[in-house]
Amino acid sequence: MRTLTKWLAASLMALMVLGATGCVGTQSKRPSDPEVDLIGQVQNAASALMKNARLNSGSPLLVATFADIDDLQQSSTLGRTLSEQFTSSLAARGVPVIEVKMRENLFVKERTGELILSRTLHSLVQSHDAQAVLLGTYALGGNNIYVNVRLVRTEDNIILAAHNFSLPMNRDLKAMLPRRR
Repeated sequence: MRTLTKWLAASLMALMVLGATGCVGTQSKRPSDPEVDLIGQVQNAASALMKNARLNSGSPLLVATFADIDDLQQSSTLGRTLSEQFTSSLAARGVPVIEVKMRENLFVKERTGELILSRTLHSLVQSHDAQAVLLGTYALGGNNIYVNVRLVRTEDNIILAAHNFSLPMNRDLKAMLPRRR
């Protein structure tokens, strides 16, 4: 009887240890907040755009704020950050980029950013002889944000180059998006 009690106690202890080990293993397999190299992704996208675009080296570009694909009149901190990072990445490659925040005739909507209106685009393009505009959108998925970027020739709206990439959703990116109702 004593042997049976010891055997039951040992078996119970073994089950508890296995159960605890199973819980630890399950917790370690939970996906953590994914790392996102936003700057690296933008640099890669800018490089791909410039490799595929046929641009005049001396003529400048304009960069518009990236808009939410579901509402092209809206942007967010993410949209403004993407446009800022593309501007920096292009300028670092020696591409002349017009700083649009210094222009008065550009439509700036509070908390949205620089969204170029067609009637001001023509004036802005002419005054700076801009050959193209970098435009972008982003779409929110369940686990990813999908980013689309294009270089559009200003004289005829022909897309000179385009690139798409996705960013895994994490806390940093969520913090840059408007709260959804």
